Amino acid sequence: MELTDIQRKFVLHWGEMGSMWGVNRTVSQIHALLFARGKPMHAEELSETLGVARSNVSNSLKELQAWNLVRVTHILGDRRDYFETSVDVWELFRTVVRERKEREFDPTIRVLREIVSSPDFLKEPADAQDRIRSTMDLMSKLATWADEMLRLSPGTLDKVLTLGASVQKFVRGDAPTPTTPASKKDDDDPDAHHASLPMI
Repeated sequence: MELTDIQRKFVLHWGEMGSMWGVNRTVSQIHALLFARGKPMHAEELSETLGVARSNVSNSLKELQAWNLVRVTHILGDRRDYFETSVDVWELFRTVVRERKEREFDPTIRVLREIVSSPDFLKEPADAQDRIRSTMDLMSKLATWADEMLRLSPGTLDKVLTLGASVQKFVRGDAPTPTTPASKKDDDDPDAHHASLPMI
């Protein structure tokens, strides 16, 4: 399969971005290729298109399957395994958040709780105790927030993120302060507009 210039640029950048996140470059490129194409591909086709060894492709596909980002599918009349990924960006986002939370956040929170509950923890300097407790509290809150977000539908999650931007502007003081709508009677009385109070 010959990549277009746009597809090539997308796949290469996805690989570079994955490396920055600690993900193998080939793993990221395979995922990007499957996403960009939007159709199932078999391992030989992936290997040929990306110019990487077949064994590298096999190992990368296993890792993507472990992350629930790629699944096996089949085509009628073809005995080979084909691989596909979701083309829904919200589903991919939720999958990545869920997997990283289970692999990174949850184990860390468990260890921090074990540390804080240990009798030896009280022997540590007070400032060290505060730092560890603060870390545990922050990670616990973020984990709870992530769980709540993962329960939302893509449409609702999109609205929440949009609302979050509005709230941020309001907190910074960038958003204009709304005023109480004037009644029809007030429209007839110019002095009544001076009595309008800002809404909270």
